[in-house]
Amino acid sequence: MKIAQPSLGKRGTAFLLIALGAFPPLTIDLYLPALPQMTKTFATSQGMVNLTLAAYMIAFSIGILFWGPLSERTGRKPILFMTLSLYIAASLLCALAFQIEYLIGFRILQGFAGGGVAVVGTTIVKDLFDRREREQVMAVIMSLGIIAPMVAPVLGAFLLKIASWHMMFVALAVFASFVFVLVIFYQETLEERSTGPLYKSWLRLGVVVLNPRFAYLLLIFSAAPMCLMSFLGIAAYVYVDGFGMSEQAFSFIFAFNAACATIGPILYLRLSRRIKVETIIQGCFGVIVLAGIAMLLVGSVSPWLFAAVAALNTVAVIVLRVPGANLLLEQQTFDTGSAAALIQFSGTIMGALGIQIVSSRSDNLIQSYGVLLVVVGAICAMLWFLVRNKPFVAEKVTKPLEV
Repeated sequence: MKIAQPSLGKRGTAFLLIALGAFPPLTIDLYLPALPQMTKTFATSQGMVNLTLAAYMIAFSIGILFWGPLSERTGRKPILFMTLSLYIAASLLCALAFQIEYLIGFRILQGFAGGGVAVVGTTIVKDLFDRREREQVMAVIMSLGIIAPMVAPVLGAFLLKIASWHMMFVALAVFASFVFVLVIFYQETLEERSTGPLYKSWLRLGVVVLNPRFAYLLLIFSAAPMCLMSFLGIAAYVYVDGFGMSEQAFSFIFAFNAACATIGPILYLRLSRRIKVETIIQGCFGVIVLAGIAMLLVGSVSPWLFAAVAALNTVAVIVLRVPGANLLLEQQTFDTGSAAALIQFSGTIMGALGIQIVSSRSDNLIQSYGVLLVVVGAICAMLWFLVRNKPFVAEKVTKPLEV
């Protein structure tokens, strides 16, 4: 760790980074069991309720672009204080919403704040750790952070049983308040702050995206999240409305998928000891294609087959996150905040697009999901194959890890 954290220590710092990384899955997954019920409560369509997901993700993406570069000027800690405060207020407003339009609006505010929390968490990892150690830390944080989407739907189903969906947003406000306290003890990690005019902080985004190597890799690794986020958007409708499961049963089978996701970072660390990172990435895109084919063939037969195929795809997407993020960050010596912002922005906006594409055919969600997996997996595999042996890739990926 390059900058000491005397108050938090190593464990406290790791816990803070895990908590910051847990914001996106918690904010999305906690209320997934309530989506079918909310459709009836608000007397609206699936598409309108799914807008609470898509609107959050779009605002989250915009928030990433706004707060990430700004953190290069102000420091990480002030941004965390501002975004956490805004997130807490937005969560409480969501809990008080009585019309779907109001809920969508407050979710936009919540997403804008959540984007800042998430991007600063990623940037702090780059501040604190060098390449090889950073990859290992990212793998551990992702592995432990996946506990959030495991616990979130189960907790959401429990809250839905004893209260209503409003209580889920109160729980998010409480969680954010706890993280706010942790940030008080965090020691600033930005060593050199930008000193130019404020507007130039955001202009650095253009500098980063005009790096052709970064842009090409960003295209590849931001498409993969479509395959995971689209599953989140349809899961409740497939399990509850399609297969007739209860909200509680859905929460447990969804938690199974999240539990499988914890395998991803661990599997990557083990495979990377013996197999080239370039080959692992190529293999993951191949698995996504195979998962799409399996979804088309057997996904609608039973909830268990659907869950098994979705879990296979989830593991492949999660495995891609560690080398993908690390490889992208390695393309930029400076403008770390802007690079991290663009990485998370692109993945989130593509995920939101995936949700809307799959949800557009509400009469056959499983088939739409399968087609998406095949198309995205095949395109990414082809693009990666064309670049995997280029020097800016081969010389930047970490060699076999010693763990």
